[in-house]
Amino acid sequence: MDEISIRKAKLEDAARLLEIYGYYTEKTAISFEYETPSLAEFQNRMKNIMKKYPYLVIEKNGRIMGYAYAGPFVGRAAYGWSCELTIYLNHRAQKCGLGRMLYEALESRLKEMGILNLYACIGWPEHEDEYLNKNSAQFHEHMGFTKVGEFHKCGYKFGRWYHMIWMEKLIGKHQENQPPVRYAGTEK
Repeated sequence: MDEISIRKAKLEDAARLLEIYGYYTEKTAISFEYETPSLAEFQNRMKNIMKKYPYLVIEKNGRIMGYAYAGPFVGRAAYGWSCELTIYLNHRAQKCGLGRMLYEALESRLKEMGILNLYACIGWPEHEDEYLNKNSAQFHEHMGFTKVGEFHKCGYKFGRWYHMIWMEKLIGKHQENQPPVRYAGTEK
């Protein structure tokens, strides 16, 4: 029986996370980055995210198989109850339930913080090809997200134009006097 665990990411995890992410930057249009960032740049990104938002890893038998995190939706105060989610799994570990477990754990932590709206920005092919399919959007739909917007031919990678879609999931109650969000890095 496999042992699955989810925990907070540590900066020491960055090399393994970068290994997972590198596949997506170099071989797919799932990430619109052209080059895999350096270890130092990736660690800096992690530090900035972890100041306010959860950053989680999922391990199978002690090996990190994926990660997910939340970040600011737009970066203005009025959007504080909304965030954008990101998830990457080892490309050989897809469609086995790890993504669902990781996203459910992330959503639970965000809900506890007082986050109300979740967003995902997803590459969307006009025609599926060897670099991009519709699996990410289908995963999000399975997780309760709905498509709320589409931008046409806004990402150019591997000599092809790709669309981008936004998906949304509401997880909390919107009130007239909304309590403030309790950001991850500000707990006492």
